[in-house]
Amino acid sequence: MSKHTHRAGTAAAALACLAAFGPASGSAATPSPTGPTGARFVPGACPRPPEPIEALAGAKCGFLEVPENRSRPGGRTIRLAVARIPAAAEKPAPDPVVFMAGGPGADTFDDIPFLVDSGLNKDRELIVMGQRGNLYDRPNLACPEVDRFNEQAVGLGYDSPQAKQIMLKAATDCRARLVADGVDLNAYNTTENAADFADLRTALGIPQWNVYGYSYGSNLALTYLRQHPDGIRSVAIDSVAPSQYVTLPWTWSSTSEGIRNIFAACAAQPACKDRYPDLPGMLTEQIRKLEAQPLTLDVTPEDGGKPVRTVLDGGALLNLIVAFTPRPNDLPAALDELSRGNPERFAQARAAGSVQKVGQFAHGLTNSIACAEWAPGYTEADVLAAGLKEYPDWPDSVLAQAPQLPFQYPVCGIWDVADRAKIQRVPTASAVPALVVSGTFDVKTGASWAKGVAADLSRSTSVVVPGIGHWVVPQSPCAQQVLASFFARPTAPDTSCVDGLKPAPFTIIPQ
Repeated sequence: MSKHTHRAGTAAAALACLAAFGPASGSAATPSPTGPTGARFVPGACPRPPEPIEALAGAKCGFLEVPENRSRPGGRTIRLAVARIPAAAEKPAPDPVVFMAGGPGADTFDDIPFLVDSGLNKDRELIVMGQRGNLYDRPNLACPEVDRFNEQAVGLGYDSPQAKQIMLKAATDCRARLVADGVDLNAYNTTENAADFADLRTALGIPQWNVYGYSYGSNLALTYLRQHPDGIRSVAIDSVAPSQYVTLPWTWSSTSEGIRNIFAACAAQPACKDRYPDLPGMLTEQIRKLEAQPLTLDVTPEDGGKPVRTVLDGGALLNLIVAFTPRPNDLPAALDELSRGNPERFAQARAAGSVQKVGQFAHGLTNSIACAEWAPGYTEADVLAAGLKEYPDWPDSVLAQAPQLPFQYPVCGIWDVADRAKIQRVPTASAVPALVVSGTFDVKTGASWAKGVAADLSRSTSVVVPGIGHWVVPQSPCAQQVLASFFARPTAPDTSCVDGLKPAPFTIIPQ
């Protein structure tokens, strides 16, 4: 449940940015009073990402200091990076918007340009905080070992024994290093994440704010609403990952739904239907063919450089689709080209993974949450059964791996964190005004799963945007209008722009 595009940076830059979180030079600001949990906000300099973020130039930054594990009073504290981005309006509304990023593990600050471009700070202050373990936090739960595996993986079969061996070694090494550094891996979970945001509101002295989260951030927002409802004026969730449903087998139903919707949208456009009359059959044929006889290619990256040894098999093909590479409107054309012996679009996308910005994604947070909250209660056999239910004609070797989470059960055996399924898999019932936004082309968090969430939110408005994939708001001007209207009038947002929306035309290539 990561971002709709992949962005990261170097480990050296990350260390430099962490060093920037001392007190701001010449600042007259003082730390906030210590709250009941021991949390406090300490002003400081803003992070300095490798690629400058314009909005940080006018932001007020610092870090929230909180207990690492709230169940262990007197334990060590951690620091979470915070930025307060001012509203563009001269007379902004008094209630800010606080953002909860996807992932888990994605760099929250990396999302700021998308948020600003989407108008999140047009009428209100925008508050961004890195979830515990993120890039600019102390500690940072990055796993450079896993990043280096991802660089190697493009030249290996997606689900090959060699890939599994290297991945498990990377997880073993990362875990050992983090534990040796004193990290309590059991403390990096959604309950603690939610408590961090509750402490942030109190530490900043904000009486009331609005919440916006996407993907894993929607799961976090629902947990926050359930466990810390005070001071929440409204909640908007985008590309919903329902806390009561998210498990590793669940990923297959979401992936299947998104792919079905893309193919159905093509069938609804005469030109696309005539040119690509049987996309489901074509996809199954290519998955089976590539899994039986993988292609090994030397691929020149799009940005140039030396050719990269690239293996394209059935598992790799499926996961490229889930990662939106190529984009949904190009998918029929890419599959048609592949069926005619031209794998260039998929091969280029696979080869792009050979360049990782090492040390910027908090794989440690990902594994702590996945292994404590998503994996328990199910087995590898359950993942395979869920895959077979959706795609009975696909090879077991493809279906045995949860989309985008290969070898997660063996990794969880290494990661060894406590089972938190009963704590986390709980529906959120609330009368706080809510906006639930989904995209029909979402292959990570299927749009239909948002219905059950909305039913428990008694004052909710649901919006489904046709032809848009994961993380809807940055991709849809209409969704941006709806979100702005919702924050202005949470119980009566204007959703009229959705009426009549249709997916954009698909790419049609000559026969």
